[in-house]
Amino acid sequence: MRLMRFGPSMLFLRTSNVEVGENFITNLFGVPKTSVEEAWNQSGELDTIVFVTPAEEWKTILDLTRGAFLIKMRSDSVLKELLNAKAPFDRANLGPQIILLRVPKEAEKISEIIPQRYNAIETSFARGVNEGEEKDTLLLVTDKKLVEHLSVGDLKGAFLIKKNFIDVYRALRIDLPILLFKLLPEGWREITIRIYDTKKRYEENIERVLLVLEDLDLGYVVSEGWDWDYPRPFMRIRVYKIKLITWEDPLRIKFLLKGLEYRGYQRFADIDVFVEKKKIPWIEVSREYSSKFDVAKAARDELESLLSEETRKILHEIETKILNDEDLQGES
Repeated sequence: MRLMRFGPSMLFLRTSNVEVGENFITNLFGVPKTSVEEAWNQSGELDTIVFVTPAEEWKTILDLTRGAFLIKMRSDSVLKELLNAKAPFDRANLGPQIILLRVPKEAEKISEIIPQRYNAIETSFARGVNEGEEKDTLLLVTDKKLVEHLSVGDLKGAFLIKKNFIDVYRALRIDLPILLFKLLPEGWREITIRIYDTKKRYEENIERVLLVLEDLDLGYVVSEGWDWDYPRPFMRIRVYKIKLITWEDPLRIKFLLKGLEYRGYQRFADIDVFVEKKKIPWIEVSREYSSKFDVAKAARDELESLLSEETRKILHEIETKILNDEDLQGES
């Protein structure tokens, strides 16, 4: 589970001729001018959003009517390219450093805890950029996954911290477990996922489960390894165990992992979910379905819709390899 990442840098370029400056950016980096909101919505970690402004402006003013350029490079690389290309700009300024923090949807004390702990000022995204300086930190809070692009509407809060960015980042990195516990003291659960495959294709099945846990940001994997299970008296089978700390509903995790047990009628593995050593029966997540196959199909359909395109591709490649190996073994 990824709980913190950097946002894009805000680079303000000052020039006596804004039109010439904007054309220069488009030609040098091959990017069109777009709205500020669209540039933010499509930005990723450590990208750079560039604003071309009149030379007389000395402060980082986020004018939403002017538009901006999204450049998929770090700000230092952007500045290097501009310097080497002898760009027609008089001066460059940077906005505050942006950190994105993911919190549980149920968290209700954000506006209380973050200002108290970091002497932060609650603000808005635009006001935080305008009031922040280059060394300051603009902490943006969301309950969405940080592996995806975030829209302005995904932000649950914004906090300006008037302290050296490096110091704030180090403090946040150390404080994360304490901060999240304070935000959701009763919401954390420890669950255990057990994988069993009669055909011993453990390497592929473990990779499939970990792919889904990581891509959907379902929790922290705190340990994993081999264990024994006892499905019946005097019967012992070897299983692979993954221990997860999460704020997600265990029934939700059970349902999604059910989508990895089958693809169509092809079975890959048994994947059981335990909470406090109690196994969640499949019937608890399938009351509206008539069979295991129906719930597995529904779970697979939802799982496929949630996974990123890259992860979905890797998952299909692993499963195709498993099925092809089975066909080869059947022919031999």
